[in-house]
Amino acid sequence: MKKKAITVSFAIVGMLAASAALATGKIHWTYSGHEGPEHWGELSPEFSICATGKNQSPINLTGMIEGDLPELKVNYKAGGSEVINNGHTIQVNYEPGSTMTVGDRSFELKQFHFHSPSENTIEGQSYPMEAHFVHADRDGNLAVIAVMFESGKHNEELEKAWAPMPMKEGQKAMLEETIDANALLPHDHDYYRFNGSLTTPPCSEGVNWFVIKSNDSVSKEQIEKFVHAMHHDNNRPVQPVNARVVIQ
Repeated sequence: MKKKAITVSFAIVGMLAASAALATGKIHWTYSGHEGPEHWGELSPEFSICATGKNQSPINLTGMIEGDLPELKVNYKAGGSEVINNGHTIQVNYEPGSTMTVGDRSFELKQFHFHSPSENTIEGQSYPMEAHFVHADRDGNLAVIAVMFESGKHNEELEKAWAPMPMKEGQKAMLEETIDANALLPHDHDYYRFNGSLTTPPCSEGVNWFVIKSNDSVSKEQIEKFVHAMHHDNNRPVQPVNARVVIQ
C-alpha cells in the first residue's frame, strides 16, 4: 500500500510540474496574435486538444439544469506561502493539508491563480476578475473551484499576495503573512457544476469545475495592479458547450 501511495503522489507532482513547465515557456504561447488562444492547438502536438477537444473551458454558463448536487465541503488551512508571476498569471502556491470534498471524493488544494477579465461567464456576464483554486486527488484527477470577483471593497486577504506581487515574469516572492484561501471564498458555497478542461495549454480535459454562485469583491486598484503585472488580459475566450450540461 505504501508503494502505491508513493507512486500516485509522484504522478500528481509530475503532472502539476509538467503544467508549470509548459506555463513558464518551454513551448511559448500568449493571449494574442499568432501564439494566442485561436492558435494554441497548432503550436505543438501536446496542445492539439486545445483545438480538437469537445469539453473545453471556459464556457458561458447558461441553460442550467436543476440537479441534486452534493454539498461542497471546504477544509482549508492558512497555507498560501509563495506568490509567482509566470507571465500568464499571478499564482499562489499552497502548502499541503487543505482539501475540498464533494460527495465521497476529496481533492487537495495545490495552488490558486487569477484571470482578468473572468474566463467563465454566467448568462453572458463577464466579471473583472476570476480566481481558480486548483485541486488534485490521489489519482491525479483535477478539480477547480472558480470564484468571480466584482469591483468594490478592498480585499484584505488578497492584499497579502498583492503587496509583494512580483511585477516581472519569472519572479517569485515568499509571503510575509500566510494566506487563508477560506477568506477568498464567499460564505455561501452553492455552485454550478460542469465537466471541462484546463483553460491554458495543454488544455487537458477531465477537469471537474465548480463555479461558486456568489461573488467576492476586490478594489479597482487591486484589479489594476494585476493587469499592470500581466501587461495584457489573460482570459481564454469561452468555448463551445457542445453536449455538456451545467448543473445547479
